[in-house]
Order: sequence, then structure tokens, then C-alpha cells
Amino acid sequence: MKAMLFAAGLGTRLKPFTDKHPKALARVNDTTLLEHSIRYLQKHGINDVVVNVHHFADQIEQVLNENNGFGSNITISDERDEVLETGGGLKKAAPHFQNEELFVVMNVDVLTNLNLSKVMDAHKQSKAMATLAVMERESSRHLLFDKTMNLCGWRNNKTGEEKMAKEASALKPFAFTGIHVLSPQILDMPFEGKFSIIDVYLHFAKTSTIKGYDHTGDLFLDVGKPETLAKAAELFQ
Repeated sequence: MKAMLFAAGLGTRLKPFTDKHPKALARVNDTTLLEHSIRYLQKHGINDVVVNVHHFADQIEQVLNENNGFGSNITISDERDEVLETGGGLKKAAPHFQNEELFVVMNVDVLTNLNLSKVMDAHKQSKAMATLAVMERESSRHLLFDKTMNLCGWRNNKTGEEKMAKEASALKPFAFTGIHVLSPQILDMPFEGKFSIIDVYLHFAKTSTIKGYDHTGDLFLDVGKPETLAKAAELFQ
């Protein structure tokens, strides 16, 4: 089983730390977010991990080398020349996942007790192209699902902008929590360069099944700001 960790972001919300370091090396209880993510994947049987790098890429590579990948087999997807966002980053790394039955993608700044194995089981049963972990919580952006948790659209709650893949009644908003279980068919994405993975999901949702997995009630933190780093230290001891 393989996974991809998105670790290339600039981490602007974590300044001043990210003026000199990558977000992936911010620490929660003296353990980097990078190690937390790799250990989390290991708990669910995933020991082959592709890590994309851009911002202070050398520091991430050094930590991985010094710690022997924290026990996992690590492959670097190098975006030093240009950060490609989530969709472009996955497309660049696509050759690593073409032959997998399924694979996991995860943001490096996510901390959660979500049972990832259950998400993978649900993905297999639904035969979806993608299964996205989501929660009922406040967010500046929401994914919109129908009553059977099929993705239908996206909304920016600040601007009111909506992108719809299909029409449905009684759409319910959920916040994406940065963990995806994917089938390799998703890699045949009709976009180039720098783009968001959300646009890929909305594109395929028009003709294929993109599912949401509701894990409301689980512990979850997007550790993107200094104040959430402090909160994470309390919740994830």
C-alpha cells in the first residue's frame, strides 16, 4: 500500500516559523508533523510514502535521511522549481501509483484519529474513483454532497462562489479534512501544470462516483497556524 504526503506548501499561515523552515517540520509535542503523518500511515499498514517537496526541500530530505524515513520507504517528488498545488503535485507523482488498487493522499499538516482503514474499506465497497474524508464543521469552503454522500459541488462561503458538478436536492455542506483514498483512474486528469485536486474531483464527479466519508466526531486539527499548534499539543499527546 502506498500514500502521498503533500509537504510542498509555503505554510504562510505558520510564519515566522516558515520563514526559515518547511511547515512539515513544525513540531507537536516534540515530534514533527512529517513524522506524525508517517507514523499515522504506518498504523494503517502503509509503509511506502511519496513526499512532495518545494519550500526548504533540503531540510525535509535531511530529516528523512537522518531518520531512515522513520521506518518507511520514502520517495521524494521534487517540486523545487515550481510548487504545483495539490492536483499538479499528484499528477507529477502519478507514475508511483498507476499500478495500485488504491492509494492514500494526505496533507502533512493534518492531525486526526480517523480510522483510515475504515475509509479504505468504504472506498473498496463503493467502487468510487475517490473517497474524501469530511466533517460537519465551520470552514471558509465546503464540499456539497447529496444524501448518499456523492460529491455534487463546492462552495466558497466567503464569496458565495459555487462550482457544481451535478444537480441534486437537499445538498449538505461538509468540510474536507485533507485525507483522500483514491483509485488510479483519478490520475488520468485533464489538467496541466499547477491546479487544485478539488477541481479534479469536481470534473470527475460529473460522470463518476466521488464519495464523501463523514467522520464528524473524530479528533481533527488542521495544524496550519501557531494557535492550532498549541491546541494540537493538548489534543494529541
